[in-house]
Amino acid sequence: MTAPKILVCGDVLGRLKQLFKRVQSVNASNGPFDVLLCVGQFFPNSPDGLEELSDYLEGRAPIPIPTYFTGDYGVGSAKFLSATSQQHSDRGFKTDGLKVCDNLYWLRGSGVFHLKDLYIAYLSGRSQSQSLGFGLYSDDDIGALRMLAEDEQIVDIFLTYPLACFFAASASMVGGITNKADTSTAPQGVSDPACCDPAISELAAEIKPRYHFAGTKSIFYAREPYLNDKGMHVTRFVGLSAVGNKDKQKFLHAISPTPAKSMSPADLRAKPMGTTLSPYTISEGNVPISKETKRPGDSDVDAQFWRYDVPQKRQRQRGADGERLCFKFTSTGSCPKETDCIFRHDMDAREHYLRNVCFDFLNKGKCERGPDCKFSHKLSEEGDPVRAQRSEKSCWFCLSSPNVESHLIICVGESYYCALAKGPLVDDHVLLLPIEHCPYTLSLSSESDAELEGFKKALKIFFHKQGKAVIFYEFLFRRSPHANLQAVPIPLSKASNAQRAFGFAAKKLGFDYIVMKPDNDRGCRESLREQFDGKSNFFYVELPDGTTLSYAVEDEEKFPVQFGREVLAGLLNVADRADWRNCKLGKEEESRMAEGFRKGFGEFNPTQ
Repeated sequence: MTAPKILVCGDVLGRLKQLFKRVQSVNASNGPFDVLLCVGQFFPNSPDGLEELSDYLEGRAPIPIPTYFTGDYGVGSAKFLSATSQQHSDRGFKTDGLKVCDNLYWLRGSGVFHLKDLYIAYLSGRSQSQSLGFGLYSDDDIGALRMLAEDEQIVDIFLTYPLACFFAASASMVGGITNKADTSTAPQGVSDPACCDPAISELAAEIKPRYHFAGTKSIFYAREPYLNDKGMHVTRFVGLSAVGNKDKQKFLHAISPTPAKSMSPADLRAKPMGTTLSPYTISEGNVPISKETKRPGDSDVDAQFWRYDVPQKRQRQRGADGERLCFKFTSTGSCPKETDCIFRHDMDAREHYLRNVCFDFLNKGKCERGPDCKFSHKLSEEGDPVRAQRSEKSCWFCLSSPNVESHLIICVGESYYCALAKGPLVDDHVLLLPIEHCPYTLSLSSESDAELEGFKKALKIFFHKQGKAVIFYEFLFRRSPHANLQAVPIPLSKASNAQRAFGFAAKKLGFDYIVMKPDNDRGCRESLREQFDGKSNFFYVELPDGTTLSYAVEDEEKFPVQFGREVLAGLLNVADRADWRNCKLGKEEESRMAEGFRKGFGEFNPTQ
């Protein structure tokens, strides 16, 4: 697929006739372009521009190219956009633009969407703290964008408010877009502190887009590419001037970027000449201890677990906005800001969200999306058969679900089946999953344990033939959709260090395991059932020598959902694979790997 050709414009200010005249000229000489993206203020500053704007928005003048805008403020914005909001087709969650008229789409609030494989994120409007009136983004918009952007591939393009990112988000950051690391002098006016929006500074540092565009109040500024903290690619920031500005500064910019998902790792890592450090560099006092800053005398295992170096157990989050729910935590069970998050991490709200209750209803007590909101507006009861049927139908792991990825399945038994892990930590990383739709394996009857032990024994023999041991672990999250026991092979040479690695990570998080040896008369799984009350989260891991480590997570305690995987990533020196999303493969490659595992595992398969 050829890379899409895109035009990006700064503040339009209602001057659509002048804008589209320029667009048609550029399109004729260098096009055709696929889309026009407008950042900054889209509507005019005074009523004088309403007539020209109305001609286009009411269909009397044609819009020559699909156009998307984020600056939903200015004279006339409330009139035109209120009507757009009421259109039936635009209600509910819609992040790829609300249709205002033919070829014109409003990017409301925040969201992400695809354009010919390009991944585009946006935050529309101005901060509520900076102004009053129409066209403001909310804290919920920021939270939603964090969640959406983190759960997908690299963001190719990020669209935000004018001058929103030119200063650091907090005192721990060295600077902003124009910090002291810059090699050039920014135009006068770019560094105006009054235009700083700390929220967008934080978003830009977290999202790490390849391109970041913003309007700049009649200033054009193309910054040198800068490095991203813990990111493989560079970011290019471009600030665009306003249409019809008196100084004739550039207001239209053309790009044709190859989507990140189509680029090789080598191309993504390329550093253009003049690349600078990140303008959001963390000060030296806040730099975490990583492999690169390893202290003399640290062991290899110790150096891998710097992310757990916290002084005490994480507590329930409270702050200035502590009564508002964190969208990221509520929707996914974890929050990257952890103890720094100012919003509430509420497990009860999380459980209701998993039962299909509307987030706005949980957060505000009401939903403004109208009767077409696809979520429930009442606190659902546990054991609701309608919800159970809906959950099973949409579950990725239920064999009866249309969403099950059958090409990953290795073999199927009576109570369990084995499947290749999606985004595997290492080759031959597999899952043991109950056929029944249940949240954790300990919820199955003890009779089913015999089949589970048969699977585990077969995997141990299979991996031992390859010179490997195997580690089994499970995180029992209350009301999690479908249980999965992870089985990760490791080199035999690493097996003796496994318990030390898990112990080190536990020490950094401030807890101790219950340790069970394999010669326990009653068997470890019966003991695990006694420890797990079904009302709290629970983690356990079975080590190669049969020792089982378990921990019941205390109420309101923050515990990394991917704890087991992150510890093993450190043990195996593959820290970059701790997040499964970094390890996703295409369906063809997954099918090839699964077929290879089936052939090798055939003689050990306990279902045959």
